[in-house]
Amino acid sequence: MTTGVVRRRVVVTGRVQGVWFRESCRREAAAAGVTGWVRNAADGSVEAVLEGEPEPVERVLAWMRVGPTRAVVANVEVHPEPPTGETGFAVR
Repeated sequence: MTTGVVRRRVVVTGRVQGVWFRESCRREAAAAGVTGWVRNAADGSVEAVLEGEPEPVERVLAWMRVGPTRAVVANVEVHPEPPTGETGFAVR
């Protein structure tokens, strides 16, 4: 059942830079069919935008709460936003 496209802005804190978080996130999103982007922030967090059907977006969010093997995720903030029609998934 299709319920429409959702968009989530995500901020992940903890030991999330220098542990392949962005590339791993890109792979997870691509495998789930989720579009958007992910980037390192100056404060040491990782910021991402996920856009797609609700179930695949939730699947990527669940992965982000754990991250890749070397990551230590302390907190994940999720903020709903209106979809903008993202295409592809970029590491910024």
